[in-house]
Amino acid sequence: MERMDYYQFQIEDFFYESSHVLKKQTLLLKKQDWTCLIGQSGVGKTTLLKSLLGLKKQNASHSTASFSYMAQTDLLLPWAKVIENVTLGERLRGQTRNYAKALEILTKVGLEKFANFYPDQLSMGMRQRVALARTLMEDREIVLMDEPFAALDAKTRCELQNYAITALKGKTVLLVTHDISEVIRLSNQIYILKGFPATATLVTEPHIQTILKEVSIPRAMHDLHLWQEASVFLSSLYS
Repeated sequence: MERMDYYQFQIEDFFYESSHVLKKQTLLLKKQDWTCLIGQSGVGKTTLLKSLLGLKKQNASHSTASFSYMAQTDLLLPWAKVIENVTLGERLRGQTRNYAKALEILTKVGLEKFANFYPDQLSMGMRQRVALARTLMEDREIVLMDEPFAALDAKTRCELQNYAITALKGKTVLLVTHDISEVIRLSNQIYILKGFPATATLVTEPHIQTILKEVSIPRAMHDLHLWQEASVFLSSLYS
């Protein structure tokens, strides 16, 4: 029986040329929580994420769930101002742009004063916040994120993670990453993608489950206990 508090996705077998990359499997995302998908580079994390983009998503009651996507690179249009980038989805759908809503979201991510700037006038961290604002503008139930913080310095990465946690409250998030510290900091549940063809396995180790259940996200980076646990987790991650 399907659980009402999860979204269920059926991942089909995926082949690239003659290689069997992803194995047919079921992925469960807990509603209104952050799920992290971790695995070695090249194992197929982005492939799995992109496969979700083409699937019909249904929850346990069979009603369609909508989603938005935030990539590792910001994908901003260089010739468009910040506010135009944030409202790009509406333009592509032929809708009237809701600039008032866009400004509200830019305020939430601390960029309201930069609404009329162009991407090349912004720092990398600011550009990623614009990408986050564009994702929020879509206001979808499920947010797919493909290593969106990977290219940032540690301070900016931590700040943007905090922005995302606050801004995406109530959303169901699937974050693809290879960074174990990011997983420990941001996840409510964890999948490991491994093997060839690759399969995503839910992490159920008791010591990790204790962290996930007892410490809310974003978890403090100065908490030595968390990073000791992360080290143990990392040592056995790909065995």
